[in-house]
Amino acid sequence: MILYLGTSSIVKLYTEEKHSSVLRSWVKAAEVVATCRVAYTEMISALENRFRKNDISKENYSTLMTAFTGDWPRFASTDFDEIETGRLVKKYGLKRFHAIHLSAAKLIQRDHPGLSLFFSSADEGLNAAAEKEGLNVLHF
Repeated sequence: MILYLGTSSIVKLYTEEKHSSVLRSWVKAAEVVATCRVAYTEMISALENRFRKNDISKENYSTLMTAFTGDWPRFASTDFDEIETGRLVKKYGLKRFHAIHLSAAKLIQRDHPGLSLFFSSADEGLNAAAEKEGLNVLHF
């Protein structure tokens, strides 16, 4: 199974949030964990924001940042199709990065027909659009 993670799911992978344990079990079961290359910057930004808002300590921030940046090479990072991304924004009213992630997952599915691809995001609007676009969505 290929598990595609949007950034909200990657955040759950590294922090203790509702459904983090469920997500970790999906990651363990996956043969490949994929995401779009923009997730690297999004995740760094998410950790920076949490640190600046004092949601995480300096020590926890450093630990999470080291873990994520060390793990990044193990993610199968992919590109996205900007034309498809624009179509998805117009069709579903998605936020730009949500549309980028959906486009990236669809690109994997298109380029590797027959692979078992599952999509994970904590955003229900994105999940609904992914299902309408024919992706298998894992819901928390």
